[in-house]
Amino acid sequence: MTPGEAIFSVILAMGLVAWILFVIFGQVTVRKLRKNPATKHALGIEFASGWDIFNVAEALTLPKVFMRKMKRNAISMGLGPGFETDFEILYKHTTVFDRLLARVFYILFSFTGLGMIILIVLNWFGIFD
Repeated sequence: MTPGEAIFSVILAMGLVAWILFVIFGQVTVRKLRKNPATKHALGIEFASGWDIFNVAEALTLPKVFMRKMKRNAISMGLGPGFETDFEILYKHTTVFDRLLARVFYILFSFTGLGMIILIVLNWFGIFD
């Protein structure tokens, strides 16, 4: 097995674990938030089915300072409330386990995507030849 294949295998395994965590996070946390009337409209816009799972994971993972800045900019751009995920309401209605699951899923999913991009660029430059 070449080093490129080994790195690809690790990234592929991380991706598989990330997708399993996506399903678990959606079933455990986001389903609970969808059923709650207080959080039903705080999940952000769902561009495609399941996109609100990514919205909630991002809101629970990124630092609060960054999320406040994004919220201020969204309102100043005229997007208004309801466009972005309301992280303050989500923090009130989630447990420590929910936040931990969101962080593990989101970070693992992000590293998988970033790792694939880096692997493609390294392969394009001929590093693994």
